[in-house]
Amino acid sequence: MKPISFQEQYETLQHIDIPAFGYGLIREILIPDLLGKETASILYWAGKQLARRYPLETLGDVILFFEKAGWGPLVVTKETSEELELELTGPIIAARMDINDDCSFQLEAGFLAQQIELQKRCVAEAYEQQKKRAKKVIFTVKWDRKDTVEE
Repeated sequence: MKPISFQEQYETLQHIDIPAFGYGLIREILIPDLLGKETASILYWAGKQLARRYPLETLGDVILFFEKAGWGPLVVTKETSEELELELTGPIIAARMDINDDCSFQLEAGFLAQQIELQKRCVAEAYEQQKKRAKKVIFTVKWDRKDTVEE
């Protein structure tokens, strides 16, 4: 596949509407059937790979990516010197939770971990916490400034 920026790919595809039903079939049924009990860990790794393919310069760019990818609205709720808390909501999140009691947001978590790692230049990990009644996901991204990564 030839290298293409996230913006170029978005511009090419933005006018094509795909029903959320198709997205749900792939995300909630097909992928878990194919990956089995390794689904969460593979999706986390896949999210990190996506972030490496589409490195983003700012947290604002990450929020925009989530919106344009159809992953849902992402909002920063807390930020400290070594931790970031973000909230993911929206109709697609509520629908995924309604359809699948065991849905995973590890793709998004891996993507967030890698983007923050690239931006902060230190090892980062992300954890998801689903709030099913509120129909939202809380991501906590943690990093260690002493554990730096090379460019």
